[in-house]
Amino acid sequence: MKNIILIGMPGAGKSTVGVILAKTLGMTFVDTDIAIQERAGRLLQDIIDTEGPGAFLLAEEETILSLSCRNCVIATGGSVVFSRKAMDRLKKEGVVVYLEISCGEMARRLEEHHNRGIVLFAGQGLFDMYRQRVPLYEKYADITVDCEGEDFEEVVVKVIEEIGG
Repeated sequence: MKNIILIGMPGAGKSTVGVILAKTLGMTFVDTDIAIQERAGRLLQDIIDTEGPGAFLLAEEETILSLSCRNCVIATGGSVVFSRKAMDRLKKEGVVVYLEISCGEMARRLEEHHNRGIVLFAGQGLFDMYRQRVPLYEKYADITVDCEGEDFEEVVVKVIEEIGG
């Protein structure tokens, strides 16, 4: 089976849905944020704070391009869509599923977002980030799953139905 790649806003549930989805389908689970931390030997937020968003995006791209996965559910970081190279690679190797949530839902889920390793550019708040990223998620998505008000198990069922599993 090809990979299933989960994209979406921070707080959309990519990692949690990814674990449940992988268990349900008997696939391997990969979290690219954890892979970045392992490669860098430090937390995502530390990379952003010390080297800036640009260095983090480069580390994210390099990590994704170095992945060698088959039959994997891949939970990506919310900023992965800023890298055309990374997204082209992911799309070539699997189906890209956009876990869609509203801006209000994202803000509610990210009340304490300052240590989550979220890429925000200078002067950018969560609303600005949301508006910037939505068109990119929509551009790269093969499938969009509305996650608003759904629990993680319901989202997993929706994803499986959409991918034809």
